[in-house]
Amino acid sequence: MPMEIVLITGMSGSGKSVALHALEDAGFYCVDNLPPELLLPFVELEKTHNAQRVAIAMDVRSATSLPLVPQQLAAVRALGVTVKPLFLDATTDTLVRRYSETRRKHPLSQNSSDHGERDERRALVDAIELERELLADLREQAHVIDSSIIRPSQLQGYVKAMIAAPGGQLTLVFESFAFKRGVPTDADYMFDVRMLPNPHYDPELKHLTGRDQPVIDFLKAQEAVELMQHHIAHFLESWLDALASDHRSYVTVAIGCTGGQHRSVYLVEQLARRFSGEWVTLKRHREMDARD
Repeated sequence: MPMEIVLITGMSGSGKSVALHALEDAGFYCVDNLPPELLLPFVELEKTHNAQRVAIAMDVRSATSLPLVPQQLAAVRALGVTVKPLFLDATTDTLVRRYSETRRKHPLSQNSSDHGERDERRALVDAIELERELLADLREQAHVIDSSIIRPSQLQGYVKAMIAAPGGQLTLVFESFAFKRGVPTDADYMFDVRMLPNPHYDPELKHLTGRDQPVIDFLKAQEAVELMQHHIAHFLESWLDALASDHRSYVTVAIGCTGGQHRSVYLVEQLARRFSGEWVTLKRHREMDARD
């Protein structure tokens, strides 16, 4: 089997250690904070040891050499190695809260200010935004997972689903979410379906989900729902070949309704089924997965 590498990058505080532990549990040999300039020599060494599954985490602590990563990845792929880049992201407010709770210092933070809590928060926000700029190119080339409001066990599940998907072709990720809990930052395309008939207002359907047959029957009978499904599918069918030709590895399609339980879940299930025959397809239900 060809050697497979999962390269984990992303925002400090977004869950890289959680993802690395998930990969370790899945049988990967894991290395944290490898300097980018050592990536190619390290891979060549592991190939001599017949290593098959390796996970490497890099972060902004290697800021000065991060621009080397795209070139290094091209050289690694030239060795016949399958590379799956993973970028973990979170909103700035989430990252500020996590740093405040843990009292950790951001790797790009300057020395603590003597001018009070407000200045310290401003300095932390500035460090986070600088980190976004430094990592922008890596984010553009990777599969992005937004960890802002998901539990560590959800993140572990998403990472394991990603590595289980076959490599070498475009993977289509359908994700349902609730607008009332915020929009996901990892979406390439986002569709708002809150204008569709809502099963929530039917007492017999309120506590069910878009995967339950009574809700499926209700939504299938709605002309507007079928029309929305057709329009989303037509858009994707029109552009997926072009996206694949542009060397995209992942395309995430987020579908949101009010509560993330009925309409968005139903459409994710239907669309994933429709496209699974031609594309590698993954499903995520952000709000429902949090309850499992």
